[in-house]
Amino acid sequence: MSVSFKKTYRFAVKSSLYITFFATGLVGGLTSLFFTFSWKFCLIFGISIAVFSFFVLQYRVERFIYRRVKKIYDDVSLLESTNFRSQPITTDMATLTKQVKKFATDKKLEIETLKVREEYRREFLGNVSHELKTPLFTVQGYLSTLLDGGMKDKTIRKKYLQRAEKGVERLIIIVQDLDMITKLEAGELNLVNSRFDILEVIQNVFDLLEMNASEKNIMLMFDIKYLKPIYVYGDKEKIQQVVTNLVVNSIKYGKEDGTTEISVEDLVNNKVIVRVMDNGSGIEKHHISRLFERFYRIDKSGARSEGGSGLGLSIVKHIIEAHDEKLYVESKVGKGSEFSFTLEKTK
Repeated sequence: MSVSFKKTYRFAVKSSLYITFFATGLVGGLTSLFFTFSWKFCLIFGISIAVFSFFVLQYRVERFIYRRVKKIYDDVSLLESTNFRSQPITTDMATLTKQVKKFATDKKLEIETLKVREEYRREFLGNVSHELKTPLFTVQGYLSTLLDGGMKDKTIRKKYLQRAEKGVERLIIIVQDLDMITKLEAGELNLVNSRFDILEVIQNVFDLLEMNASEKNIMLMFDIKYLKPIYVYGDKEKIQQVVTNLVVNSIKYGKEDGTTEISVEDLVNNKVIVRVMDNGSGIEKHHISRLFERFYRIDKSGARSEGGSGLGLSIVKHIIEAHDEKLYVESKVGKGSEFSFTLEKTK
């Protein structure tokens, strides 16, 4: 950190003038009382006192400030000591005060940030514990039942083993999603960018999730009939996962007999925006800022009953950010939600 100080003499000049006026006046008065008054003597005396006072004050104040403030800086690690040694000693109190205030402000902000992170860490650990605990206890319960005698009944054995398998699958999904987020945050998950048709990707997602949507009689559809491909540039597999997670989310929170509609629109600067819209229950405003946090749930009980890892939107956020693109969300309670993201368009 580099700090620019100014060499100032105001304090020493003013102080030396005060001393000079007082001392010269005093000596002049005493001289006129006991000796013959001399203007030349008073003038020489005054100049001598002014010069002497100036250099003594400047030197002493600089040494005083330098030694004590340097120790403060060293203690709080505001500046490296080498920055002081490479600069002349100064009496610039304005810059010094500004730097100390900046340090205090930065430390206050750092403490507040640490408090927020600590709260987030506690909440995150609690959510992880809950997400892992539910399928683990489910698997444990079914296996314990089988070990306690359920193995003898073939019907119960098959049913409980199938349910235990679903619990294990959910655990695997959670671990895989956590691993992906960790790699995305660390920059270890490299994107394999290529040119592909975004409409084809969306249609693949519709085909994949058609049965899930049919359980709630939700229709998966485009906003219009697209007559020709729309080519974009990015990691096709990761973008398909983004679309999948957004559609799964719209189905999960969508209403019965509703719709999930996707549109692809041109933007300026050679971009397209992909919109995923539903007519579900919508999201309240105070939830929107936290939607993309790991394991964050709008409906703590109902959402977990729907299954999933609770990491879908967090993965969406990290993938879109890894592409250096933008992610948006708009929602109105009772009318539905719209999640959208941009992509680079190519010919």
